[in-house]
Amino acid sequence: MDRIEGQIEERGHWGSKAEFLLAVAGNVIGLGNVWRFPYLCYKYGGGAFLIPYLVFVVTCGVPLFLLETAMGQYTQEGGITCWHRLCPLAEGIGYAGQLILLYSCMYYIVILAWALFYLIFSFSSQLPWASCDNTWNTDDCVNLAAKNLTLNRTTLINSTPAATEFWERRVLSLSGGIEEIGKINWEILLCLIAMWVICYFCIWKGVKSTGKVVYFTATFPYVMLLVLLIRGMTLPGALQGIVFYLYPEPARLFDPQVWLEAGAQILFSYSVSVGTLTVLASYNKYNNNCYRDSLWLCVLNSCTSLVAGFAVFSVLGFMAQEQGIPIAEVAESGPGLAFIAYPQAVAMMPLPQLWAVCFFIMIILLGLDTQFVSMEAVTTSVMDLCPMILRREGRREIFILLFCLICFLGQFIMVTEGGMYVFQLFDYYACNGACVLFLSVFETLAMGWIFGAERIFDIIEDMTKSRPNYIFMLCWKYLTPLVSVVSFVCSMVEYTPLTFNRWYVYPDWAYALGWLLALSSILLVPGWALGQLFAGKGSLKQRWHHLCSPDPELPLTNKQRAEMKETTFIAEMEDLVRANIDEDENRH
Repeated sequence: MDRIEGQIEERGHWGSKAEFLLAVAGNVIGLGNVWRFPYLCYKYGGGAFLIPYLVFVVTCGVPLFLLETAMGQYTQEGGITCWHRLCPLAEGIGYAGQLILLYSCMYYIVILAWALFYLIFSFSSQLPWASCDNTWNTDDCVNLAAKNLTLNRTTLINSTPAATEFWERRVLSLSGGIEEIGKINWEILLCLIAMWVICYFCIWKGVKSTGKVVYFTATFPYVMLLVLLIRGMTLPGALQGIVFYLYPEPARLFDPQVWLEAGAQILFSYSVSVGTLTVLASYNKYNNNCYRDSLWLCVLNSCTSLVAGFAVFSVLGFMAQEQGIPIAEVAESGPGLAFIAYPQAVAMMPLPQLWAVCFFIMIILLGLDTQFVSMEAVTTSVMDLCPMILRREGRREIFILLFCLICFLGQFIMVTEGGMYVFQLFDYYACNGACVLFLSVFETLAMGWIFGAERIFDIIEDMTKSRPNYIFMLCWKYLTPLVSVVSFVCSMVEYTPLTFNRWYVYPDWAYALGWLLALSSILLVPGWALGQLFAGKGSLKQRWHHLCSPDPELPLTNKQRAEMKETTFIAEMEDLVRANIDEDENRH
């Protein structure tokens, strides 16, 4: 039958279970697994860092992962409307999560533009970051990839590696500070446009297009990671790099910063508390085994982080040996690893172009599905808020186009000469670990205590036909909120203002802007709850009860149906007994 024009379209479901698993895997396994976890592991005690990491996996990561997946699958709603149906008082958590995702969509894709720029240059006959003969190089440039190069420590301190000059002077055209925005870098802007076009076509048809794209974007990075791992492990000096990566320092376990970093890594790596998992799971069928899926996806995520460390540190060990310096002096995290340390190491290998191409393809694909799945999460959440307007034929594509354009215009400043300073501001404040910790506290309190952990258990059992381990109830009610509160308070106490390259201090107005970005999501949670309490009708007690009550139209579990039948049966029996008594009295 032909579609009636203007008819509201169905939300749809994943074409297969594999599409859901690959979409979630593609989202949670991103750049942080490659450029953040290995660095944190080496910096905060090597193998000893795995202890706080695993503590947070058990108390926060897996319980929140399962909770959000179950919420989405049960309600079949996006990141905002699922809260409206489960616990209206906590709907602000949904809005705050989407705001954090919006901020991440605005800055995360810039990394992909940089990686595309590097990938294009990787096809050059001479890698531009492996020479000091370019127009952007200074007299202080030193090519660490050059053969027969003898360097002493003084020379290294007073010089700048070719890879660093390529990154700061060619790619970023770095200005003196955030006050000096400078000109637009047109080459990076073109790379950024290319990445937005790719992301748009990955999600423009919803799960129909996203489900097919993830077959490539979620699996191919593993091929590249395996190739780079094998290459890294066969390099001279690789073993020293691995030992440096995992050598345990138990004394570091008494440093609170180690535990804070482990907690923040888990929340970011598992993509919890921002609604992404809820949206992806909402496209599952009701009886999908989300319990088993969640456990296996969490294992895959953590194992990928561990293996990525071997791929990274084997190469850093090789580079340190080639230069004759300690590994600590070449180890970097974040953009410093992806765009300075690793390209520099690649330049020292035979066939450097091949390994550079493999590395930057991996970086692009790891970041690409994280980016477009975040976009899909925001899009779905907004469309579920306004289905009568947005879920009509052709409107989804227009809405996503507008969303891409708004994000693109908002990040225009990030491709200027002062753009890196703005990028760091978004990374450090808008998508801060403390913001996500704050949301996880209220998420577990709302679902564990107001909605009810026992009710969640019944729902998961009804959907999966298997009852979760009792430890999850313990986590949702006690451990996760407690650990999250302690971590949040500690992160506030340990706060240090953002600096760039260890020397640049931001002006006061920039710090104020950073805090405004951070508080914009945090304050939505109590702000929404108070607003709804004051705006409602009836007494305060009635308003509170209404806002804490789930939607009566939610699907009933088998246990609830049985209880309703029992209640109905008892009521009928009481009516029957009463009728018999009345009949006997009438006879007498």
